[in-house]
Amino acid sequence: MPQHRKAIIIGGGPAGLSTALRLHQTTNIKCTIYEIRTEPTTLGGAIGIMPNGMRLLHRLGIYDALQTRGSSHSNLVVHSAQGGIVAKQEDMVSYARAQTGFGYMRIKRTDLVDVLLGAVDKAQVPVHYNKRLTAIADNGISGVTVTFSDGSIDQADILIGCDGIHSFVRRIYVDPLQEPEYSGISSLFSLVRTESLDVSAASRISGMGIALTEEGMFMATLATAKGDEVYWGLSQEVPLPESGDSRDGWEVRRLQEVDGFKSNMHRILEKVHGDWGDVLRQLVDGTDVIKFYPIYRLPLGGTWHKGRCMLLGDAAHAMQPHAGQGVSMALEDTFLLARLLEDPSQSVEEAYERFDEIRRPRVNEVYKLAARNVEVRKKTGPWGLWAKEVVVGAAFWVSWALGLEKRGNGQRHMVYDIDEQKI
Repeated sequence: MPQHRKAIIIGGGPAGLSTALRLHQTTNIKCTIYEIRTEPTTLGGAIGIMPNGMRLLHRLGIYDALQTRGSSHSNLVVHSAQGGIVAKQEDMVSYARAQTGFGYMRIKRTDLVDVLLGAVDKAQVPVHYNKRLTAIADNGISGVTVTFSDGSIDQADILIGCDGIHSFVRRIYVDPLQEPEYSGISSLFSLVRTESLDVSAASRISGMGIALTEEGMFMATLATAKGDEVYWGLSQEVPLPESGDSRDGWEVRRLQEVDGFKSNMHRILEKVHGDWGDVLRQLVDGTDVIKFYPIYRLPLGGTWHKGRCMLLGDAAHAMQPHAGQGVSMALEDTFLLARLLEDPSQSVEEAYERFDEIRRPRVNEVYKLAARNVEVRKKTGPWGLWAKEVVVGAAFWVSWALGLEKRGNGQRHMVYDIDEQKI
């Protein structure tokens, strides 16, 4: 009987679904997924996926399906609050595209999950909803047992925690002392139908459009292949609110509260002039539901595995999303773990230790990159905003003038291929 015959995966989001799919494709491990929510979540906005992640989604066999859902526009424009253009790129992943053959995608989280669920269903991997984990018993060589709040029990050779930054697997077993910390940055965002904009405003939205303000950073981009939905958001430095579900964010739907948020957005946008300011104001006006998401992170150096339990993705190394690598980092975890578990003669402990050795340097690199990118989102005054625009514009100009972009400046982390790592 092979040693690694069955895996229990906790978490039915992108990390859990992709892990089950890759293990099904490349190993003899049979997976069962357990998700705490009663159905696939509708939380989340539109996720950006860089070339290193898109390449792995292609290897999972779902790239073509995603292409019919997400927007592949990759042009970038940074707008000045005074109405001009600070910087622009025709293709913000041009170097990585040339090296990998894959570009950038902005896709609704619900669409990504839906495509993954279709692939998992085709692979006949069971997904059970409304399953709240309450206990983990690691039985050593005989495997691991999990218990759920409804009294049901399951057993497997290994347990994989893909249950996000507030992971129950981490909290009750793998690393109880590791606590998420609030980054100081929160996002307000929404999805708006393109038809709610006038023709002129709609024509200005394709790839990523950014406006730096004194209060934070506004952005807007298409979120679908058809271009019929726009994702917009404000990323800003704010204290953590005392009310609401601060763990996963919450949706604001009541008219009075939505109008309050919109009034605040318009107050900020009063200082954003020009055509792009008009676009952002129309997006705010067309918003019916505003989602609030406080951004947490895990401090570096936490424990990722214990006994037969392993943490992947945000459960292990949640970082700020400002490098656009959240999903891609989870996919890299998935592909490496699958490779390490291909050989049933290798012990689980050896596989987990090798995973840790390989992944730490990469995770630390991207984590620090994301942390550096937060600076443009912090509050400032008029002169501070002016200085930010000058610095951003100069950085883009120097990169263009010296040909640094063609040599991979700012894009080398997007070329990384986990499958090329020696194991």
